[in-house]
This record gives sequence, structure tokens and C-alpha cells, in this order.
Amino acid sequence: MNYYLLLKTIHIVSSVLLVGTGFGSAFYLFFANRSGDVRTQAIVSRLVVRADLWFTTPAVVVQPISGMALAHMAGWSLATPWLAWSLALYLLAGACWLPVLWLQLRMSRIAAHAAARGHVLPAEYGRLARWWERLGYPAFAAMLAVYWLMVNKPAL
Repeated sequence: MNYYLLLKTIHIVSSVLLVGTGFGSAFYLFFANRSGDVRTQAIVSRLVVRADLWFTTPAVVVQPISGMALAHMAGWSLATPWLAWSLALYLLAGACWLPVLWLQLRMSRIAAHAAARGHVLPAEYGRLARWWERLGYPAFAAMLAVYWLMVNKPAL
């Protein structure tokens, strides 16, 4: 059995789960937040939190472990420029993602509370949603750059 290819497959699948779940969740919550329907926002925000816990979080853990193991097996130093940039950008994305988790949890609770009582969302929800969105853009840009670096392995 070729352990390198098995580990590479795990690394690729976890990257797809990480970025795909993140992008899909962001897409649905972005548009749910613009729907004006509190029940929709409550349901979608609850499911976004669930997706992050079930799919994104495990992938966040698997990615650096499998990536560093692959680099070691291939004989690449973590100081190799494209690899060092990939790690730095991954950390940037993570620095954006951690507060996003808290924001999503808070937004979900606020929306569930408002929906259960038939209330409109308080202004706090909108403020949290704006921060959630602002943090998402650099995180996704960083992950797209990581994909480019991983595929191309440029000599920087």
C-alpha cells in the first residue's frame, strides 16, 4: 500500500470539505440574512453551525497534520517558500475563522430566540452578520491562494 498517496487523498478530501463546506455555508447564510425571514435565518444559521462542527472543524485539524506529514514524506522543508506561504495563509484563514465560529453561534442563538417568539431580529444580529461577512472574505481569499500554491508549488 502506498501510504503517501493514501495520505494525499485524505489531505485533498479534507481540503474539499474545509473549503467546500465553508463556501457553501457562507453562501446560504449570506442569502438567508438578506431574506428578511427570521425563521429562515434561524434555520440556516443553526445548520451552518452544525456544518462547521461536523465537517469544517475536523478538516481544520486534519489539514495541517496531513500536510506536514506529506511534506515530511516528500522531503520538503517547511521553510520551502511555497509551503511556508501556504502555512502562513492557512493560519491567516484560521485567525479569521475562529471569531466566525463565535459569531455564527451567537447569530444562531439570537435568530432562534427571535423566531420562537415571532420577533424581528435585533440590531445586534445585523452587526454580528456584518463582522461575519467581513471576516469571511480574507479567509476565503487566503484558502484560494493556498490551493494555488499547493497545485503549482512555485519557486518563490
